[in-house]
Amino acid sequence: MFATERKGSMSPTNNNADNTAPLFSAVSGSARQLFQLLRCINLVSKTHVQITKEGLRFTVEESQIMQGIAFLDKALFTAYTYSPPPHEDTEDFEPPPFQISLSSLLETLQIFGITDNKDRWSNRDSNYNGINGFSSRGGPSGALDNRVLGMNGICRLSYAAAGEPLCIILEETGVTTTCELVTYEPEFQEEIPLQKDTIAQKIIMRASWLHDAINELSSTSPSRLTIVSSPTEPYFTLSSSGPLGSATVEFSKDPQLLETFQVPRRTVNTYKYSLIKGASRAMAIATKVSIRSDEQGVLSLQFMIEVEGGGFSFVDFRFVPFIPEDGEGEEESEVGEAESLE
Repeated sequence: MFATERKGSMSPTNNNADNTAPLFSAVSGSARQLFQLLRCINLVSKTHVQITKEGLRFTVEESQIMQGIAFLDKALFTAYTYSPPPHEDTEDFEPPPFQISLSSLLETLQIFGITDNKDRWSNRDSNYNGINGFSSRGGPSGALDNRVLGMNGICRLSYAAAGEPLCIILEETGVTTTCELVTYEPEFQEEIPLQKDTIAQKIIMRASWLHDAINELSSTSPSRLTIVSSPTEPYFTLSSSGPLGSATVEFSKDPQLLETFQVPRRTVNTYKYSLIKGASRAMAIATKVSIRSDEQGVLSLQFMIEVEGGGFSFVDFRFVPFIPEDGEGEEESEVGEAESLE
């Protein structure tokens, strides 16, 4: 048995000396799927963690204009125990959020190694057929297959009380690793709001097609990405501009291409290309993506990712647009409450 500990200066508020049950504990039969989902949001060094009775919510933020959210539903675990303190209302109580090192968490989850050092999306065959369409092909054969990761060991997570470390125990072939990740005070509290009652566009398509389009636009070394949707042709357009020129990808309204297309009025919003590109890992392994924006131009890319056992998990990215210039950001109308891809 070997152990790894990561320590810091933050003192726990409760040393759990009375040996009461931990606030949270869970067991996963595979560290692989946890690693794969959390790596989708591996954009900054730390992640905000919120423990709830329904699962674990991991959030990263960059410059207050981008957030990535991965929710690990309790259904992903073979055992999930949420035990609020006895004096708290078990229905409404949620422990204070905290931050941990995301890079350390990912390093811990793959401590038993990766069988294939290349990302499965680093050498993807692109079937992109130019500006106006894509070839028909299925999504990933399995976002969590063994060609990517060889992490089949049992993973145990626990959090004793506010201020305590997040404890991770990995077991595989008789070897046990124990890791304690120091928790920090969260650096941000609020999510980037998506006004679900004023959704201006909702488009659902295969995530692989969005991934190919974003990669196609990278040839111009763009700094900005403009997304235009319209009830008339061209229906859905991605445009980039940078020092090497500009490029555009147009999508037709064919239901085989755009599974859902709810765009009552023309909308134009521009975002930082590098931030959208940061969602590439989720694009590469997801089955579908829901593209939504509200009247303020806040963009949500919600990815539906297949997990072991035939279920799905969701990773959501939100982006704040550039302030529109004259002639951009036309009026947008309410489409109705947006729902998840489920």
